[in-house]
Amino acid sequence: MANAKTHKKSTGGQKQKASARRSSSPAQTKKRKKGTPSWIYIIAGALCSTLFIAVAYYISLRPFLYLLRPCHSQELYGICMPAGHSIYGIDVSRHQGNIDWEQLKRGNEKNPPVEFAYIKATEGSDFLDLKFADNFVKAKEQGIIRGAYHYFSKHSDGLAQAEMFIRNVKLEKGDLPPVVDVEEKPEDKKKFLQELKIFISKIEEHYGIKPIIYSYKKYREKYLSEQFFDKYPLWIAHYYVPRLDDGTEWLMWQCSDRGEVDGIVEKVDINIFNGSREQFGSLLIK
Repeated sequence: MANAKTHKKSTGGQKQKASARRSSSPAQTKKRKKGTPSWIYIIAGALCSTLFIAVAYYISLRPFLYLLRPCHSQELYGICMPAGHSIYGIDVSRHQGNIDWEQLKRGNEKNPPVEFAYIKATEGSDFLDLKFADNFVKAKEQGIIRGAYHYFSKHSDGLAQAEMFIRNVKLEKGDLPPVVDVEEKPEDKKKFLQELKIFISKIEEHYGIKPIIYSYKKYREKYLSEQFFDKYPLWIAHYYVPRLDDGTEWLMWQCSDRGEVDGIVEKVDINIFNGSREQFGSLLIK
């Protein structure tokens, strides 16, 4: 009996100690009550979710939602073509693979023949598109009005890039003016624009015609707003809108990167010329 009582006392003492360990001091309780309110977490979560949805919409959903809209103008090349234009073309590079230029010229009952094509020739000071020579010759053989473009690199000086383009591109009567594709974001804006001006001036001097500047809308506003660039025709890339109505003066509009044409397996850029057939004819090299 004595051992049993001792055991009971011992057990009771352990329970009291355990209970004491579990209970918090008033200071600890007060500290917990001062923690971040749950409503802040709710608001932060809602903001993060909204931001995620906005980014996902702009990057992934926006193009598909635009394509699902009813077409209130003419549907050609697998897209809803902006109204008020009738001269359509494409631009291609090695990424389009082997192109059936005869089929492009023929068209079909749904799509008219492709009237003009810009073909990537060079990039930087040492890159030649391996498909350029073949595409450039075959486009002319099929009577498709052709042009060549250079992708301007921030890693090479302007004169070397101009010389690279000139060595590889022999433009002829009836061809479109040369194009410089400008879309790389420079670390040193002043130096980059200086080299770009050298490139443009050299190309204009050699071919005797003003080159066309290709870029997308926001890039032009941020980097190409100097008066120097206003002297040159603009080929603007801007997708998933039914029209360009912001007052920008443009010669050509790359209105979609999801075009479908017979003769090219991959999706292709679709372009619109802004003007009449007489104006288009006056653009060509004489």
